Amino acid sequence: MLQGIGPISAAQILISWSHSGRFRSEAAFAAFAGVAPIPASSGLTNRHRLNRSGDRQLNRALHTITLIRIRLDPITRAYVARRISEGKTARDAQRCLKRAICRQLFKLLERGDQPTRQIAADGLPQAA
Repeated sequence: MLQGIGPISAAQILISWSHSGRFRSEAAFAAFAGVAPIPASSGLTNRHRLNRSGDRQLNRALHTITLIRIRLDPITRAYVARRISEGKTARDAQRCLKRAICRQLFKLLERGDQPTRQIAADGLPQAA
């Protein structure tokens, strides 16, 4: 699976996911997980914050995955460094990372119950 996802986090993700088709889109899953950005602008400041509603246990699992990835994964460290160089704070960079991880999980879970495809010698996909 993905780096940073241990057995407890995976169990929480699967419990919250329940079944394919429960969420109409990746954005709906992110809102349920509490990682959808909400505008928090004031005056000339244009920024977002995380939604505090949603499934708190799923949000905690995503937070744990985020912390582990920041500590261990060089690709994630580069992502966070790029976001910080774009002018975001470390907290905003972590918010963006949570959303990206949620997007990865949604794609992985939606694809999970579909039959796998193998590429044949002629280059056309075939159902396995």
